[in-house]
Amino acid sequence: MASRDGAPSTVLFDYGEVLSLPPSPEARAELERLSGAPEADFWAAYWAERRAYDRGCAARDYWDGVAGRLGAAWDSATRHALWATDVGSWLHLAEASAALLDRLAARGTRLALLSNAPHDIAGALRHSPALAPFDRLFFSCDLAACKPEPAVYTHVLTELGTPAADVVFVDDREENVLAAKLLGIDTHHYAGPEGLDAFLTERLGPM
Repeated sequence: MASRDGAPSTVLFDYGEVLSLPPSPEARAELERLSGAPEADFWAAYWAERRAYDRGCAARDYWDGVAGRLGAAWDSATRHALWATDVGSWLHLAEASAALLDRLAARGTRLALLSNAPHDIAGALRHSPALAPFDRLFFSCDLAACKPEPAVYTHVLTELGTPAADVVFVDDREENVLAAKLLGIDTHHYAGPEGLDAFLTERLGPM
């Protein structure tokens, strides 16, 4: 339900590269080294298989798919190192994001998360101290569907029990923001912490 002053009742955040830092250059270089493939070829294969991983396929199946595209024959140790490096690379929270979450939690703002993420990353995030104040965490791997599919947003609104107009959604991908907006959700296309602070101050009041 809406707050008494008419402000949105819930802030729904994306995770990757909104709350989190992007994978570091060091992590990216390590994945490339472990793969043994040219940089461009590795990342093309990595992203081509990612949607299935985000929808819930097993890590072994994901890395098998990447290997198949590259014509690679990785041993078990290399597969594990690729998996561990990849998962770890997405777990670093941006300092500005952590501070913002602290401020929102202190004022009693209802927080929720909607992330395209595989089971391996989602499992770690469920135990994140920084996300402890969140009322709900929604992950594509559990829904077998990914943003920007409309069913993802309608599921989240139903589970939150909140009208679209009472939710603010923050995401860094334009297609995800546009899909939410079509359902009547108030949105912010994330491009940095300063713009997000200004947007939330406009919607919620002084931060």
